[in-house]
Amino acid sequence: MSGPAIRGVVVAHGPMATAMVDAVRRIAGDRADALVPVSNDGKGPDELRNELETLVGDERAVVFTDLLAGSCGMAAMSSCRNRERRAVVAGVNLPMLLEFVFHNDLVLDELVQRVQDKGRASITQPVPRA
Repeated sequence: MSGPAIRGVVVAHGPMATAMVDAVRRIAGDRADALVPVSNDGKGPDELRNELETLVGDERAVVFTDLLAGSCGMAAMSSCRNRERRAVVAGVNLPMLLEFVFHNDLVLDELVQRVQDKGRASITQPVPRA
């Protein structure tokens, strides 16, 4: 452990962010309070970026997004540009969010690497039983 918890923001198209944070809450309980969902519904790129900047403030944060090239990803990248205390992780999945909430007291770079590794490792094709 290295200090105060890092905030997580999940920004995604439609209700996806809220649904993912709700799933984390059902599994991890109060630990999910480290995550805040943001939807792009009815928001232009500037409005979405401003919302992210307001939510994060001066805190250390990881902004998770569904697609890097979409409006959510572009707003995330813009809000985290030139910020040593923020990181963007695209291609969010449930295992990486769970890894985040259980280890969000790590150093930012270590946490980002850990959630990326967990996210990649969770993408698998199980071998069917014979």
